[in-house]
Amino acid sequence: MSARIEYDLLLVGASPSNLTLAYHFLELAAGSSKKFTIGILEKGKEFGSHVMSGAVCNPHILEKVWPKYKESGFPIEATCTQSNLSVLGVKEKWDIPPALAPRSLNKTGYLVLTLSQCTYWMASQVKEKAKEVPNVAVDIFLGFSAHEIVYENDRVAGVATVEDPQSEQDYVWAKFISFGDKGFISRDIIDKYELRDCPQLWAVGVKEVWQVTQNYEGSVWHTLGWPLLEGTFGGAFVYGMKDNKLTIGLVISLDSKDPNMNPQLKLQELKKHPWMQEMLSGGKLLKYGAALLPEGGYYSLPKKFAVPGALFLGDALGVLSVKHLAGIDRSMECGYIAAEILHDALSRGNLSGSALEPYQERLWESFVIKDLYQDRYLRWAFVENAKLLGNYLPAVAAGVDRRHPIWSGIKLALSNPLRVGCDGFRALGLMTGILNIGPVRYQAEYKNIVPAFVPHTYATPPFDKALLYSRADAVFYAGVKYHEENHHISEFNAQACVECITTYDKLGKDTPCVADCTAEVHRIDIVSGVRKHGMSLENCVHCRTCEIVCPQVNLRVNPTEEGSGPDFMGL
Repeated sequence: MSARIEYDLLLVGASPSNLTLAYHFLELAAGSSKKFTIGILEKGKEFGSHVMSGAVCNPHILEKVWPKYKESGFPIEATCTQSNLSVLGVKEKWDIPPALAPRSLNKTGYLVLTLSQCTYWMASQVKEKAKEVPNVAVDIFLGFSAHEIVYENDRVAGVATVEDPQSEQDYVWAKFISFGDKGFISRDIIDKYELRDCPQLWAVGVKEVWQVTQNYEGSVWHTLGWPLLEGTFGGAFVYGMKDNKLTIGLVISLDSKDPNMNPQLKLQELKKHPWMQEMLSGGKLLKYGAALLPEGGYYSLPKKFAVPGALFLGDALGVLSVKHLAGIDRSMECGYIAAEILHDALSRGNLSGSALEPYQERLWESFVIKDLYQDRYLRWAFVENAKLLGNYLPAVAAGVDRRHPIWSGIKLALSNPLRVGCDGFRALGLMTGILNIGPVRYQAEYKNIVPAFVPHTYATPPFDKALLYSRADAVFYAGVKYHEENHHISEFNAQACVECITTYDKLGKDTPCVADCTAEVHRIDIVSGVRKHGMSLENCVHCRTCEIVCPQVNLRVNPTEEGSGPDFMGL
């Protein structure tokens, strides 16, 4: 029996939220004579290798945590000097006049970032700060994952660090544990304590980074319309970075009716647009990746932000603001506040069940939750009225192609002024928070799937096929590497998959797990004449999309081991 490994504070996931927590905790502890121990578990092979985001960030939180972040070498790709909200038709683009665009989407002055590199920088700051604070011992474990929650007397007490723990040495214990993951392990705590009345809504972001021939540094576009014209909530983003690099991406909600949505293919459809073709012409693809985003907002928050022994930060909590397209500063604010609560509790020796309750109280008074409450019905407005994306947006996009978007909107309103007017006022009231309709409850994403759904097809202008990549080819640009015999996706019931395959075969469609995979993982094998589900796990970019859209609730994506998985450095 090995010795019990225990920390005062264990951080699960080296996310921006947890690294902010660690840094601020060190700042607070520097003025104390008390000794503390901190452990950081990061499943990636390096800090940032499993981190991916857009990303355009309000610098206010950086200014609070690292006032001299620019002088300290914080990696900035650009400062936004031109912010656009655009509608894409199949052929044309319309930049909405600033006076008509939501102020929340004006990103002028914000920082264009590569979040993986920012995370690496934050980790370096934590390591350097730790050298200055001798009373705090910080242990870092790269390539280590939390696979199972350990409880003692109904308190979160530790985690297992291998998939099938067999001995004491496979566990790490702590007085308090902070979860900054995307739900890989924190969801088990939420389920155990029944903390979520309204399910989380997830979207998947697919992203490419290109080396291009022109300089777009500081230019930012967020778009509606093409290639999402079949009623699915989402949009594209294009960020100009230094050194003639360009980020392009697509965020697609997973509550789509379309069982064969295929996010990676949708990104290639986006690149068929003449506007994108012009920007990418002569360019070279550098990186590809995919990751989940929690977008349920206020009503998808857990009832408690902390339980005895543990608290949730960032995406584990679900604080991303869809209205502001912002999650990084909110996640970091969670870490900043958590550091003060945890330092106070550990300094006082307060390990009671109520020790972490002030964390929720502090967040409730912060911009993080205040913004989520103000925008609590934004996603619901589109869930409630399918015509907003299924009818009205395609009509405006068609007007863009005719180069008369405003006139098309007027014609649409005049076609049925009472109905369109009511829909518009209702949607606006919900999106702005003026209306109050009480709590709402989303249904799980897979329940929205309509197996027989047939999206409308569009004729696209001529395009350069060399700028498009198949899903199999895209995997190469995600830098995926796994150790031998990895089994990080669990299939619970093989027969359930056979039944799902049979259902979709009759419709001439792929199953959602095969179609919507952002890599090239899920496949159909013929075994003894029976079509069965198979997986090429060595291709997985670890995004969890398959799990979310599985109609049988028959898959679970688990944390990888030994640093395996994608390499998102540069994304």
